[in-house]
Amino acid sequence: MRFRTMTVKYLLHFQNHRFYHTHRVQVRASAISQTTNNTPRHCNPDHYDYLHLLRSCKHLNPLLQIHARLLVSGLQQCTFNQPLLNSVTDPSSILWNSMIRAYSRIHLFHQVINLYHIMLDIGLEPDKYTFTFVLKACTCALDFHEGVAIHHDIASRELECDVFIGTGLIDMYCKMGHLDSARRIFDKMPRKDVTCWNAMISGLSQSSNPCEALEMFWRMQMEGLEPDSVSILNMAPAVSKLEDVDSCKCIHGYVVRRCIFSMISNSLIDMYSKCGELNLAHRVFDQMRDKDDISWATMMAGYVHHGCFFEVLQLLDNMKQKNIKMNKVSVVNSVLAAAEMRDLEKGKGVHNYALQVGMMSDIVVATPIVSMYAKCGELKKAKELFMSLEGRDLVAWSAFLSSLVQGGYPGEALCIFKWMQNEGLKPDKATLTSLVAACAEILSSRFGKIAHCYAIKADLESDISIATTLVSMYTRCELFTYATMLFNRIHDKDVVAWNALISGFTKHDDPHHAFEMFHRLQISEIQPDSATMVSMVSACALLDDLHLGICFHGNIVTIGFESDTHVKVALIDMYAKCGNLCSAENLFHLTKHVKDEVSWNVMIAGYLHNGCANESISTFNQMKLESVTPNLVTFVAILPALSYLSILREAMAFHACIIRMGFISNTIIGNSLIDMYAKCGQLSYSQKCFHEMENKDTVSWNTMLSGYAMHGHGELALALFSLMQETHIHVDHVSYISVLSACRHAGLIQEGRNIFRSMAEKHNLEPNMEHYACMVDLLGRAGLFEEVLGLINEMPAEPDAQVWGALLGACKMHSNVKLGEVALHHLLKHEPRNAVHYAVLSDIYAQCGRWIEARRTRLNMNDNGLKKSPGYSWVGAHKQDPSLSAT
Repeated sequence: MRFRTMTVKYLLHFQNHRFYHTHRVQVRASAISQTTNNTPRHCNPDHYDYLHLLRSCKHLNPLLQIHARLLVSGLQQCTFNQPLLNSVTDPSSILWNSMIRAYSRIHLFHQVINLYHIMLDIGLEPDKYTFTFVLKACTCALDFHEGVAIHHDIASRELECDVFIGTGLIDMYCKMGHLDSARRIFDKMPRKDVTCWNAMISGLSQSSNPCEALEMFWRMQMEGLEPDSVSILNMAPAVSKLEDVDSCKCIHGYVVRRCIFSMISNSLIDMYSKCGELNLAHRVFDQMRDKDDISWATMMAGYVHHGCFFEVLQLLDNMKQKNIKMNKVSVVNSVLAAAEMRDLEKGKGVHNYALQVGMMSDIVVATPIVSMYAKCGELKKAKELFMSLEGRDLVAWSAFLSSLVQGGYPGEALCIFKWMQNEGLKPDKATLTSLVAACAEILSSRFGKIAHCYAIKADLESDISIATTLVSMYTRCELFTYATMLFNRIHDKDVVAWNALISGFTKHDDPHHAFEMFHRLQISEIQPDSATMVSMVSACALLDDLHLGICFHGNIVTIGFESDTHVKVALIDMYAKCGNLCSAENLFHLTKHVKDEVSWNVMIAGYLHNGCANESISTFNQMKLESVTPNLVTFVAILPALSYLSILREAMAFHACIIRMGFISNTIIGNSLIDMYAKCGQLSYSQKCFHEMENKDTVSWNTMLSGYAMHGHGELALALFSLMQETHIHVDHVSYISVLSACRHAGLIQEGRNIFRSMAEKHNLEPNMEHYACMVDLLGRAGLFEEVLGLINEMPAEPDAQVWGALLGACKMHSNVKLGEVALHHLLKHEPRNAVHYAVLSDIYAQCGRWIEARRTRLNMNDNGLKKSPGYSWVGAHKQDPSLSAT
């Protein structure tokens, strides 16, 4: 707009210099027309003809005709060398200005600069119009050194304060990042018009000091100049960077008063969106009478910027209903929203539109469409599209890698990275971030270290985002030494880097190191954020330290994070795990916002953690009444409650619900169903679920082994364990606990011995206390007490309560008073407040007829204030409390 205004003023001035009368101009125009129109096709005018015509031209109309002929003939691209220029007698600045302007219009900016130097060489003095166009050429060509040289020429001619030239200098210095030079020229100018102010505001608005742009905008009005539409457009980046809603509203009011709403409405939408005021942005959008494709694209971009992807898809539907054509920005934003919402149908629709209008040849459009297919699970389609892309650049490769990781294909991401290397492309920051994230997902420390080497080679290890991603990867792979060393090498740590290490310790059940890092964070000048508090509250839950958790809750309220959804969920979880259900319920029910499924899931799991299975199911039912759709995690949390209650009818109802919602193929759900049916007494249902599972993991096999053990099917457990090894399924400590439990319940002594020995010999697994407890129980049930004592004496560590408890139970079975007394002696060291141990020894005494000792043991239990809890039996009585107490 500024350049257009200057050009018009120049042309008006040019027309006022009438050196000839009107009839002479008409004659000249006629001559030009005859020269250009009547020349035979084989005898076109050459450079000399046009130069002579331009020299004699003194009026705008014939000048435009000559320019048009030059453009048509292609002669505007010729190089006017020195011999040709020497042939022109009596050259004038008007002629050269015309040529300079012509070159500038067709964006041959280096030719403009060359013409300027030729002017100087032939002794022709440039005027202010020459400098105006030459400065524009330097700006567009980004030729700073040439611009500075021309500035010196301007200063030597004392033209620096001319409003046109000064504006050109300000514009050049601003666009090349030299704001101080621009500001010095601006401050020296005695007279400034709106265009000059706009140039300075635009430069400041695009800089790192948007506050100065705002000050300049208000100062402009204080000096009596009315901002125009260009002023408002130039202010948009500054307001957006500052997220200054008040300034945005003031500008909005000014726009309405000046009646330029239709010209500025798209910028208002953009400003409000970037200031976080999406409602106001949408209100401006709704008030627009004539929305163009830019209006829709700007509104979409605002929603995408704030993660409101559902609203983007709604706008997409509205555009389809109103037959509005999408531009490239709309297509890209629609695809991004479809990818984040995992809405494959909408994504395919946008893809088809892009194909119809020929946008798929644009790499900027095609890349997010490829990413959309990857995120939506259409890996084959994504790879086909990616392979068909022409001109794949590093941005496209990085975007594809990132989408594969987010879509749950980290292994494929590593393969794509190798392919990228074969193409000769070197990874950049974005590529390495996705590569490290892929390594973290598959818990591959080996590939993670290779990615780390790439970062070092590319001199990116010191980059805060790369370093933070590497720290997170090492913590997920449980390589805390590497993570801590790398973390300590980060010079300017931000809160995200601290959170990566703190959350890593918390997620791997190491609250002590998490607190150590938190104390270091407090000593530093960095303030913890809501993510930090989530990790620390979780650490309190791991420590089972209610008092410490309450202290953190108070700190959270003081800082102002209590309204954060993630923090509130973490507090509910902490109170539940620390046994304070009352506080957990209060936080849950006092939530002002609509409770999402995460809050419900935590409350369901919290009830179950405290043995309140009925309350878990009631909470699930209430969740459905409040129209909150349960997700995968909800069913993972509720199925153990059904296992605990052993209610078959309810279990089958939940199973049907899982099938309807499409979660049946999930491995975790399948494992929970196997366990649930086994605990409900329906082992055949467990077997059916196990055999129908498509993707079994080690937990699946272990759960089935545990089910066989629970029901005393030792032979079936042994057969399944053998099959597990034959099919090369990873065997872990839990696998051995399950099969040893099956052996002890079935009395398979020799098989149990063989399996116990195979732990170290075959799988290089060291037995832990649970394995020893299983063997003590197995041998003790058979009355092999000498072998039991030998096993206990050979243990590498001091036996714990479960080992001595197993021995005490075996002593009761065989009325072995002597060993029973030894077992109780050791048990009381570990669990002095457990009344069950006293009761078992009292029963052993009674079995042997030693009533005095039995009575004395009971009295000791009572004297210590201990009382044995009553046992419960579960029956499925209709419309009655299913629990029957047996004291």
